[in-house]
Amino acid sequence: MEIVHNFLLNFRLAYRNIISAGLRTWLTITTLAFAFLLILFFNSLYTGWEYQGIRDQIDWEYADGQIIQTDYDKLDPFSIESGHSQILDQPQLTPVLIRQGNLYPQGRLLPILIKGIPADQQVVKLPTSSFLQSKDDIPAIIGDGMATDNHLKIGDKILLRWKDKNGTFDAKQITIVDIFKTNVPTVDGGQIWVDINTLWEMTGMQNEVTYHLVKGTFEDELSDQWRFEIQQELLKEFVAMVDMKKGSSAFLYIILMFIALIAIFDSQVFSVFKRQKEIGTYIALGFTKKRVTFLFTLEGTMYAFIATIIGTAISVPLITWLGVEGVDLGNQDQSRQMGVTVGEKLYPMLTSGLLFSSVFWVILLSTIVSYLPVRKIAKMNTVDALKGKK
Repeated sequence: MEIVHNFLLNFRLAYRNIISAGLRTWLTITTLAFAFLLILFFNSLYTGWEYQGIRDQIDWEYADGQIIQTDYDKLDPFSIESGHSQILDQPQLTPVLIRQGNLYPQGRLLPILIKGIPADQQVVKLPTSSFLQSKDDIPAIIGDGMATDNHLKIGDKILLRWKDKNGTFDAKQITIVDIFKTNVPTVDGGQIWVDINTLWEMTGMQNEVTYHLVKGTFEDELSDQWRFEIQQELLKEFVAMVDMKKGSSAFLYIILMFIALIAIFDSQVFSVFKRQKEIGTYIALGFTKKRVTFLFTLEGTMYAFIATIIGTAISVPLITWLGVEGVDLGNQDQSRQMGVTVGEKLYPMLTSGLLFSSVFWVILLSTIVSYLPVRKIAKMNTVDALKGKK
């Protein structure tokens, strides 16, 4: 009980002392609260980007995983020619075949990828049902990025040239029957989507598949021709990129925290050198030097405690509101061309783990910085302190 009583007494004394400091206290708290708010905002923004990007890539491209032909490497266009094998006939698998071709919009040559997928698939968000609704010979769908970059629109008929399984070139008109909007550039830029049955007929590669989309769980054994990649493996490059962006932003956090902690450090130095008589009085009243040191350290910690309360009170409703309205990033052409999955708006996501970890580190660092200047109290002479000697 005595320990609790002493702690509460120290807490009341520390609170009274920092409040009595007036403007200096509130300037320090404001600086720290502003740094805390910015740290929470940017971390929430990256967390929201990561969540949104993972969700979009699963919905549009990766599903619950992919079974990929061993010879196919998505980073190596030369592997497309040989990277295919006979379809695995299982109900939870959706086949996709990739071939190379050339489009000729407005007389221009445009190298593209032709991707075939079943018209009745429901594993990804591609609007493949448009194939069934069209009466054209080769109905195709494209992304809005592809359409914008090449001035294409629904109803356009464009000459497509491709190579069949024997290496013979063929050409025919395709019709753009739908344009879909997506944040995932890897299903959009430089490619068209057609019904896989149509692509099999065009190329003569009946039942040949580059990869399968998996719906649900897959635990069957595969031959050497196939490899199974789970969502985590498919998403690891994107997650690594977001982590790299978070790491590069750490410099900003360090600068913000450094400025805020300097303010606390300065307040503590001022307290030790300007409150000598007060320190001596505490000791004369029976406070041990350790207890006085703890009291002054607690004062510095309370700056962070109050700042995090104020920062949380502002940041939680602000970030929650932005999580609904989004942060407009403007034109995303450059991000799309770089193959980065990012929407026109980012929706910050403030998790409880992020909030509590930020509060913990701000208070911990403030406590350490508060303790460093007040260590001098333990070396003070009580008589000199009462006289106000430095």
